[in-house]
Amino acid sequence: MLFPRLTRTQLLLASALTVLPFAALAETAKVKADATQTTVSEGPVSEAGAYLAAGVAASEADYAAAVEWYGRALTGDANNPALLEGAVMAHVGVGDMEGAAKLARALQKAGAKSQTATVVLIADDATRQDYEAILQEQAAGGSAGAVLDDLVKAWAKLGLGRMSEASEGFDKLAKTKGLEAFGLYHKALALASAGDYEGAENILSGKAGGSFPLTRRGLIATVEILSQLERNPEAVTMIDRNFQPGTDLEIDDLRRRLAAGEPLPFTIARNASEGIGEVFYSMANAVKGEADPSFTLLHARAAAYLRPDNTEAELLVAGLLEQQGQHTLATAAYALVLPSDLNFHAAEIGRANATFAAGHPEAALEILQGLARAHGDILAVQVALGDGMRREKRYDEAYKAYDAAIKMVPDPTPGHWVLFYSRGVVSDALRNYAAAEADFRRAMALSPDEPELLNYLGYSLVDQGRKLDEALGMIKRAVLMRPDNGAILDSLGWAYYRLGRYQDALLPMEQASLRMAVDATVTDHLGDVYWAVGRKREAEYQWRRALSYGPDDKLAARLRLKLAKGLDAVLADEGAAPLKPVEAALATP
Repeated sequence: MLFPRLTRTQLLLASALTVLPFAALAETAKVKADATQTTVSEGPVSEAGAYLAAGVAASEADYAAAVEWYGRALTGDANNPALLEGAVMAHVGVGDMEGAAKLARALQKAGAKSQTATVVLIADDATRQDYEAILQEQAAGGSAGAVLDDLVKAWAKLGLGRMSEASEGFDKLAKTKGLEAFGLYHKALALASAGDYEGAENILSGKAGGSFPLTRRGLIATVEILSQLERNPEAVTMIDRNFQPGTDLEIDDLRRRLAAGEPLPFTIARNASEGIGEVFYSMANAVKGEADPSFTLLHARAAAYLRPDNTEAELLVAGLLEQQGQHTLATAAYALVLPSDLNFHAAEIGRANATFAAGHPEAALEILQGLARAHGDILAVQVALGDGMRREKRYDEAYKAYDAAIKMVPDPTPGHWVLFYSRGVVSDALRNYAAAEADFRRAMALSPDEPELLNYLGYSLVDQGRKLDEALGMIKRAVLMRPDNGAILDSLGWAYYRLGRYQDALLPMEQASLRMAVDATVTDHLGDVYWAVGRKREAEYQWRRALSYGPDDKLAARLRLKLAKGLDAVLADEGAAPLKPVEAALATP
């Protein structure tokens, strides 16, 4: 269950989009650098050169480089608003919120208005619980966006002991169409932070103000509030209704403590500073995937700064950095989650994925192996280890990890189909076809309409030359569900080819090639189909293309043989059935 995603119109209202996207700063820098007609050269870099380099770093979301270049540019133009704003966001990007705050105050002193700087200043003031400063900055025209302004003002007033004014502020937002959930949720948190758990529960249950969807943190807040009201059984029921056992260690721990009769403290927002941190997290969570990633990152970083133990915020930060291709920074963000945290395994899996993306597979596998040694009893850990080993074609080790994961699930549900599918893929790679087929069929019994599963089993059977009619039926079902998927179209074309229906194979194979234009296997298949229908020059052209796309050694050797001898001769050497004559192929129903 999630906060409703903001529509683009609501997003415009919420933020006024006054924050300058980080990429836009690059264009500003380029314009200025072009105007000075100065370029970066080796050796000492000019002011304009540093400005341009900062803009390029900004355009690539390379926050670490941007910190360096904006710093150098500012040495010669310390009060330039565009430079200061870019530097603020660069420091936010690398997680240096204190450095960002210093730059934001310099930007404020220069008389410039910046939503980025305002967010940073609010976070800085909130860490010191200087709520009066927050209100003064708002009165002076500083804005973090309409929604945030109202929520932050309400929390700041609560921090100053002005509860009735704070309540009016939350109520104002709760009456704004499309934004009701924000006002109601934060009013409930504010009441709970002040000890009014009954009032908070009335809001979260929908009895006061109407029902609204809750995030995971909202559900945790509700559970903690119910426990404070000595209603642990209701809290357990809420957990059982919203979470599957074994999928979230933190939730499992809360349930265990509640069932044992332990009173849970209220932890989501214990004071106004933490409440403001929750405001930033609410915004980041609501706009992720909709707003510019740097906008979302700004708010997620502010949330994590105000509440370092908000693991969800830390994981969101890391995920956003991965999305922007900043894998080193993402790795550092994942590493901030402590081993004592119940979500540590999720952070380590994320760190391993970021390390893979950074081009360090052995280091990534070391992370996963270490995690499996320490937390091998967690299903997600074994699955991640299996995925990592399969990625590096260490299939025996991948099989062991998937096998360990499956043994943890004595009564699999439809959602567990992927475990059997993954083990089947590894068995197929190990040429243990009987075991692979058994796992694929077990996965299909759990979830019969998964296109990836239907395609993989269908293609595997086609490649083995077994049960071709059944395989074709599976692949056709997959195509109906994923008509634009190149891999599935390739499977369909290849199935027709293996059945001797060469003309039927042409269209899906050509479509697959268009969608996977630089895939060696798909291109090789297209060449074989062309040869089978008598278009031999086109076949040779496709085989040459396939060779240029980095095929593995086995495929490369076969491609060279086909170019030297032709497909018919290669099939004869392999002892395979010859191609059907084109006339016979055309006559096949």
